[in-house]
Amino acid sequence: MEGEDPSEPFEVEITDVLDLHSIPPRDVHAVVTEYLFQCHQKGFRFIRIIHGKGIGFQRQVVRDILAKSEFVAAFEGGPDWGSTAITLKS
Repeated sequence: MEGEDPSEPFEVEITDVLDLHSIPPRDVHAVVTEYLFQCHQKGFRFIRIIHGKGIGFQRQVVRDILAKSEFVAAFEGGPDWGSTAITLKS
């Protein structure tokens, strides 16, 4: 919207899919960590993160975060090469 500061945080709707294509690489860790927290708070059991195909760097960053998260029960390759399917703890 006109006149808004693009550097200001804004709220987005939390759904069961997070697409990282529009997230700057420097922000991926913070965004994924907060996304996992919010999904857990909302009671989601199954979610998916789209990290893209590329050379696999972003996929590895996401999976490193998932491996350390207290909210994640399990994760595996998603329905396509560019995503990861996650089961959250209840």
